[in-house]
Amino acid sequence: MQAFLFPMELSLRMVLIVVVGVFLASFMDGVAGGGGIISVPTYFLAGLPAHLALGTNKLSSCIGTAVSAGRFVRSGYVNWKLGIPSIALALVGAHFGTRLQLALDERYLKWLLLIVLPVVAFVVLRQRTFPEEPGDIAPAKQTAIVLAASLIVGAYDGFYGPGTGTFLLLIFCNWGKMDVRTAAGNVKLVNLASNIGAVFTSLMNGKVFIALGLIGAVFSIAGHYIGAGLAIKDGSKIVKPTVLVVLGLLAVKVVYELIAG
Repeated sequence: MQAFLFPMELSLRMVLIVVVGVFLASFMDGVAGGGGIISVPTYFLAGLPAHLALGTNKLSSCIGTAVSAGRFVRSGYVNWKLGIPSIALALVGAHFGTRLQLALDERYLKWLLLIVLPVVAFVVLRQRTFPEEPGDIAPAKQTAIVLAASLIVGAYDGFYGPGTGTFLLLIFCNWGKMDVRTAAGNVKLVNLASNIGAVFTSLMNGKVFIALGLIGAVFSIAGHYIGAGLAIKDGSKIVKPTVLVVLGLLAVKVVYELIAG
């Protein structure tokens, strides 16, 4: 049991780093997704090896995401017709994405965003604003887009994770023609499902620092609760600036890893 909860020694420095980093990441994630850009490096900075850092991050973010998802559900900003099958596909995608991650050498994980960033940057630079009202799209086309994104991005979330919520929000709004609040609510459901799939697979492989992850979860709950409240209240006014911050941090992370590597 000791080894299960504490796969490595827990220090005060480690806890302080996780508390601050996870709260900031979760606030960002509650607003517009992308909190993994901060929380994954936080666990690296705390001294965890890559696979253990990714698994522990999924534990804390999973619990926090459940809180922000709950706020959107209670406020009525979830399309359940799309949400329920999206949850199932995100679970499947995350499971297989995590299995692939565990099979790869750790150094490859830190270079993944070098491929992802240019694609996302191109999409966001064309994004003038996030829609406050749903757009005109055939229901069958919208369903296909949302479900495909849930499976593919869910697999990415299980494999690595940073930027998952932001990617989903952009797809749901731009291609799925959802309004920003409903899109954000459905993103939380998909993100929660992919987190559950990933953390379960990581737990089965002994790649979660459970004690540290649960400490981080307390502050993840606080950050998600506050961030989701702002997103529901202010919509695109708060979401767009947060997405830009996410991408800015993503760029800094990629450049740093390129120089350091």
